[in-house]
Amino acid sequence: MSGELTQSVIKRIIRQVGLECAAQGQSLSETLVAFMVKAVVLDPRNDFNMDRVLTENDMQDLIQLCVTRLLDTTNPSLSTIKMQVYFDMNYASRDELLSEQERVLEGKLAPVVRAITESGPHALEEMENVYQKVVTYVLLRSGLGSPTDIEAVREVTAALQSVFPQTEMITFISLSKKNKEQQLKDLAMLVTGIRLYNKQCQKGGSGIDDLPGILNEAIPSATRTLDERLNSCQLLAHRYTALLECMQEEPQRFPRLRFLKLKEALFNVRQYEAFLCILQSNAITSAQEVESLDVQFEAAVMVLKNTVQDKTSVESREVFPLFMELSKLWTSFQDEMLLVSFLTNMADNLQQFLEIQSQLFPEEMLTSLLEGVTVKSDVERNKETMGTRVNVSDFTNQEWFFPETTDNFDQLLIQYHGFCAHSIGVKGITLPGNPAIGILKHKEKYYVFSSKEAAYIFAQDPDKFIQLNVEKAKKYAELIQLLELHHQFEYLVPHTQARKTSKGSLKPPPKCESGTQTDTHILPPTIVRSYEWNEWELRRKAIKLANLRRKLTHAMQTDLSHMRRENFTQVYLPKDAGTQTKRDNSSNVPKPQIFLKGLRGGSSPTTHMVTVDLTRPVDET
Repeated sequence: MSGELTQSVIKRIIRQVGLECAAQGQSLSETLVAFMVKAVVLDPRNDFNMDRVLTENDMQDLIQLCVTRLLDTTNPSLSTIKMQVYFDMNYASRDELLSEQERVLEGKLAPVVRAITESGPHALEEMENVYQKVVTYVLLRSGLGSPTDIEAVREVTAALQSVFPQTEMITFISLSKKNKEQQLKDLAMLVTGIRLYNKQCQKGGSGIDDLPGILNEAIPSATRTLDERLNSCQLLAHRYTALLECMQEEPQRFPRLRFLKLKEALFNVRQYEAFLCILQSNAITSAQEVESLDVQFEAAVMVLKNTVQDKTSVESREVFPLFMELSKLWTSFQDEMLLVSFLTNMADNLQQFLEIQSQLFPEEMLTSLLEGVTVKSDVERNKETMGTRVNVSDFTNQEWFFPETTDNFDQLLIQYHGFCAHSIGVKGITLPGNPAIGILKHKEKYYVFSSKEAAYIFAQDPDKFIQLNVEKAKKYAELIQLLELHHQFEYLVPHTQARKTSKGSLKPPPKCESGTQTDTHILPPTIVRSYEWNEWELRRKAIKLANLRRKLTHAMQTDLSHMRRENFTQVYLPKDAGTQTKRDNSSNVPKPQIFLKGLRGGSSPTTHMVTVDLTRPVDET
């Protein structure tokens, strides 16, 4: 059907259903209408084949069925679906709620911040106006008083002048926009810390409520209210479960109950119980957080008093961090106030989806029907089966877990929200599972059971009973969220397509982060790195290779140099040195004086040359 029922057809059906419901006086959200369209298509009793194209008559039948179910205010199933849609659209975790509150606060302060950071005053009067805007920003940021409260404005102005005199506005204006915004936040925290300290010293505190005292009263009150409503809905669930079990054992005893939609009422109460448990868990977390904040706040105030005492002046590097820490703790108190108010409003608004119970099953009717019927609570059922457990040796291919032999047993993700995996599809009842009997692991999923017999029957053919549970969820669409079966219906067109936001109408089941690592490149690369498309580059490489052919590289290694390591030595640098003698002395040799006679010839034809050595002896010099 996901291929045939296109998005445009879905929008058309949703729009038409919404218009017809509005004509009957029921204004419904698109999310609720979209979920109902999905529920009607899922129900096999309506005979919508998801493998064929919807004709015009099919779409008209679908629209009429959706309108009929949406206008049937006596059906607990509709109340359950409305409850699920409301909770999904409005509930947020602590982190989500606080981050959204911070985003809203930043949006409200954005015009004031722009007016301060983007202005460039030069005249004295202009600087005073900007300084007043800083006072307004600090007051709004802290949430401690109103800008119309004159006394609060005076306190903020006095505290701000003590840490940020108006004479420093010139330096502030020269900063960049980012630095201005950061300094504004720091100033707001400092001023808030100073005002809180003054309140603790009985020297001010106009417009500052006693948040710790208010929280210490509001949280126990909210917890008691949640406990009372939780006990009340659990009692209804126990009664409905007992009646349904008796109907299956003795059908003739309760003939009129067949027409009172008791199963839908049970699913409604169980879903209400699940949502209240979530709110109760958040209330307990808030109580623990406030208790810790009380201790930290008292300690911070004591440290400040010991640091400041009666001194006329204190170094800023010592006291400023303490003021900022005090401001952070007070902001945490404000966050807890927001969370408690949110939880209280959620619990009050959920109450309206349980009103149909008193209409269908008044107290007098239930009392008369329960005559002779044993009503067992979830705790009593678990105690009855506490001594029985699965014998692992009876199963060869099944893996079982037990609380006393499994590490991190509480962290196992149990399927079907902890209800018995056998009773849902077979009996159509949500019985609480007892982990002490044994938890079956099948295809990486974990299942619990209400009795040993149910565990043995389910383990014989788990896939069969899992499919029965899916078929039961198709008939009762509210079970998709109650039993956390979103993964079973991923192939269908989700109703979230009708929403403008990316957030799903039904939150997915809890998941854990996992990771895997594979080879970067499993197959060898096919890229030829040596490829060149440029012809001139190829020519250049060819010339280079041709030149290399005429080049030789020689290398040799001797036995003495083989496996030698590099050595280093260090010597002293040469120094200049000189010597001196006592006297100077010198020596000389005689100059050679040799003469030749008879070179010019004579009267005789023969030349006679005579050599005459007139050099003086060495010893005569």
